[in-house]
Amino acid sequence: MKRKIFNTLILVAFILLIGINIWQHNGKNKEVTEKDSTAEVSSTPSAKIGNEQGQMAPDFTLNTLDGKAIKLSDLRGQKVILNFWATWCPPCKAEMPHMQNFYEKNKDKDVTLIAVNLTNQDKGIETVHNFANDYKLTFPILLDEQGAVGSTYQIMTIPTSLFIDEKGKIQQKVVGPMDEETIQKYLSKL
Repeated sequence: MKRKIFNTLILVAFILLIGINIWQHNGKNKEVTEKDSTAEVSSTPSAKIGNEQGQMAPDFTLNTLDGKAIKLSDLRGQKVILNFWATWCPPCKAEMPHMQNFYEKNKDKDVTLIAVNLTNQDKGIETVHNFANDYKLTFPILLDEQGAVGSTYQIMTIPTSLFIDEKGKIQQKVVGPMDEETIQKYLSKL
């Protein structure tokens, strides 16, 4: 009987220890993300900020391949397609010619296409440069070198695209590759 009680106490202590470690680990990750992030989450009192449909898209600033800083909130007043991708991702490779064709046809309209390369999960900036050259990509490619923006938007599967309206609200989240027809379909709903 004493042995059962002892084993039960050990099991409870073990479970508590694991729970405390998980709780502390999550708190530390949040602190690191907030400190080291280049994402600047803006506060908007009238709308909830988040990564889901109907929420305000979290603001961030990232550099393009050519070193120009782009801040998401500076694009307010335009429709934005925010695409997350990596060079090693086969569906991303399949999607890129469609993205480029869409961009060429719509670059002078009130829609902006920006592609966030998850550089922290990729093979380096040189690989991203080579990819952009090979695919003849001319739309802005942003480098998420620390993974902060991908983390903020909780990107688990790539490619993932968010359709953001002129006010900065996420209207649609699409997981998986898109062709031009699919892009137009979701864009027409903004």
